[in-house]
Amino acid sequence: MLDTSAYSAFMRGHEALTIALQEVDEITVNPVILGELRAGFLQGRHRSKNERELGLFLASPRIRVVPVDEETAVRYAVIVTVLRKAGTPIPTNDVWIAASAMQHGIGVFTTDPHYEKVPQVIVERFPVS
Repeated sequence: MLDTSAYSAFMRGHEALTIALQEVDEITVNPVILGELRAGFLQGRHRSKNERELGLFLASPRIRVVPVDEETAVRYAVIVTVLRKAGTPIPTNDVWIAASAMQHGIGVFTTDPHYEKVPQVIVERFPVS
């Protein structure tokens, strides 16, 4: 699953992330990620360009948009509970993204270190400088 931060880094030409994305058979996103991206586009100066690039990205046969559904919600509840008990909460949208990755048995590509607090999900973090 390509987290919002990783999509942004990829679009800015992050070399290691670009290589990693070229090596996977499928890239998954969910409506939470798309909502975060589009909210950013609305607040930015390059909305049309960003929307066009996202459209091209989503048109690739390697991209799969998975739904957020009741099963995702069950996994969300598990992750929130574990993180709260550990005293390590993360942003709500990122819990939804992690829950979706958990549901589909896939890892998360991200630039955000807080995903590493989610023991139920495999995370590959790509630091940005």
